[in-house]
Amino acid sequence: MAGKVLSVSPDAVDMIVSLRDQEPGDQEYGLSIEVSGIQGAQFQYDLSFVPVEDQNAHQVREDHGGLAILIPDHDLEKLSGASLELTAQGLAMNNPNVPHSPTMAAGEPRGDLTGPLADRISVILTETINPSIAMHGGVAELVSVDETVAFLRLAGGCQGCGMAQVTLRQGIERILRESIPELTEVVDVTDHASGSDPYYESSKK
Repeated sequence: MAGKVLSVSPDAVDMIVSLRDQEPGDQEYGLSIEVSGIQGAQFQYDLSFVPVEDQNAHQVREDHGGLAILIPDHDLEKLSGASLELTAQGLAMNNPNVPHSPTMAAGEPRGDLTGPLADRISVILTETINPSIAMHGGVAELVSVDETVAFLRLAGGCQGCGMAQVTLRQGIERILRESIPELTEVVDVTDHASGSDPYYESSKK
């Protein structure tokens, strides 16, 4: 793979190096980054310090300002084009790649579209959210409600969009959960891999 898989901001490197230098012993430690799972429409990560000399044949090493980062071969595609940055809340991974969305089997809906919670969600989607994302050619539809979990599908310009996970988490989910406190989770069941006309282009290299 040409070029580096990840980019790391200088202040993030400085913070990680300061923590690394507190590790005991004289070994050189690197930062191991692995995709550990999926939460909603985003990957979860496991970051840990490991001796650089323990690098194996199934890991790729990148050097960022004196910091060695080790990435497993099987996570290279998932992390390609991602950036590790330092925010006010700590380290944050900004990743243009999205996991394969969970699908709902035909004839086996997780819940239904009836009841007061589904009605309130539908009203907010129709009156507040969809008029906003329509500017980008997108639309969000309620697929199902299972107790306090809403399942949404993004269509139009939002399907396959590299910013869709940001739209869902920072926009749609935030608005819905602020408006409906009893709503505990919003799950994206969009098949983003089949999106043909995304408004935003993914920054994946």
